[in-house]
Amino acid sequence: MLRFEPLYDRPATGRIEKLGRGFFETVHASGKALNIMFESFRSLTACFKRRRDIGRQMFIIGIKSFAVAEIVALFTGMILALQAGLELQKYGQEVNVGILVSQTMCREMGPFMTALILAASVGSAMAAELGTMTVSEEIDALQIMNINPVRYLVMPRMIAMLIMTPVLTIFTDIIGTMGGALVAYSQLNVGWEAYYQNVLTLLKVKEIYVGLFKAAVFGVIITTVSCYQGLACRNGAMGVGIATRKSVVTSFLLILITGYFMTSLFYR
Repeated sequence: MLRFEPLYDRPATGRIEKLGRGFFETVHASGKALNIMFESFRSLTACFKRRRDIGRQMFIIGIKSFAVAEIVALFTGMILALQAGLELQKYGQEVNVGILVSQTMCREMGPFMTALILAASVGSAMAAELGTMTVSEEIDALQIMNINPVRYLVMPRMIAMLIMTPVLTIFTDIIGTMGGALVAYSQLNVGWEAYYQNVLTLLKVKEIYVGLFKAAVFGVIITTVSCYQGLACRNGAMGVGIATRKSVVTSFLLILITGYFMTSLFYR
């Protein structure tokens, strides 16, 4: 049974007590969120029974977020090419702007920008949807009917996010590299053939694999945080708004922190 009752019955009075309670509540919430994540992975055996729900979530995550993600990717690649190209041009190395843009997109900016967009759009929607179900006692009704809310609600979203985040990242990398080529051709006088030859020759496969791995991890983080915030929601409509805000802020912070440590691990 999912239970998200508060740890304490009375509000804290002193500053030290508030600090201590904040620490323990953070640890408690992290444990609950990890429990939801592991339970959703244990429920993967039921994925074929829920394939329709998984397909619907994949459509929401992938198709409905595609336009925004790729517009951001296009201008991200253009900004990278313009800023780096102007500096490289001082040394007569503007032809190398292609590898710089593609490497940055595949290694860092592709999965990072995709994850931020999905956290803001899809993650907030997950938290709001599950939060509304929680405050309207639909989650309690599922438990009374002996239906596991994690298997029924979280697992399809977890699988869909785990699949679609790397897929969106691939398109983000490609569109960002194309945006860099557009700026390189129009602003830096680098030919199309020279730009793409530079990319295809020097870009390592490791950069692509690392970026896709990061995207998958970010997808798990977004789903875990958003679903936990939704299932832990309380206090009616106001609580739904608070859960939505917390899901976006927490996802952003965890994406930044996790991205740094993964980069440090792979490129130490």
